Amino acid sequence: MPSETSRRGFLITGLVAGGLLAGLRPAAALTTEQARHLIDVVVGDINRVINSGRSESQMLVEFERIFTSYADVPIIARSALGIAARSASAGQMRAFTDAFRGYISRKYGRRFREFIGGELKVREARPYKSFYEVKSTAYLRGQAPFEVIFLVSDRSGRDLFFNIFIEGVNMLATERTEIGALLDQRRGNLDALIRDLRSMG
Repeated sequence: MPSETSRRGFLITGLVAGGLLAGLRPAAALTTEQARHLIDVVVGDINRVINSGRSESQMLVEFERIFTSYADVPIIARSALGIAARSASAGQMRAFTDAFRGYISRKYGRRFREFIGGELKVREARPYKSFYEVKSTAYLRGQAPFEVIFLVSDRSGRDLFFNIFIEGVNMLATERTEIGALLDQRRGNLDALIRDLRSMG
């Protein structure tokens, strides 16, 4: 098992890779209890969806609602786009954020669909640097329990999560790498990426 120090180092590395650590303001207005409450609500919604018996398409609609309601999608989208966000117009950023919302919801919605028949349980929350870390455990049928960590901030003026670690896999760092590769494949054409993202995930 990795030590707590190792896990902390992993989180910091992931945030730096996502380009967010320096930009987050101190979470003075947000409390540990509020961060935990947010993820209690998120986890409750995820558990209801994965055990609802609905079709995949219906579940993915619900997962997009969850991301829209509780995730800081503009921050996640800007981080995923990386340096290309600096040269994007305001209109392109709005279009990219909208396309990315659907893409990330479908992608992680399918990941959470793997939890069908199991459940997520929130374990603990704690302040960490300028944000909050909320740890939960996924209990799946036929598998050993594993950790799902949500990072929460109120930077946008609302209590929202801005990163997820599933079995140690960092959403922000992963998406920045993958979106960067997709943009490179389109020779840096952001409009082409926006168009294609609408059918991906």
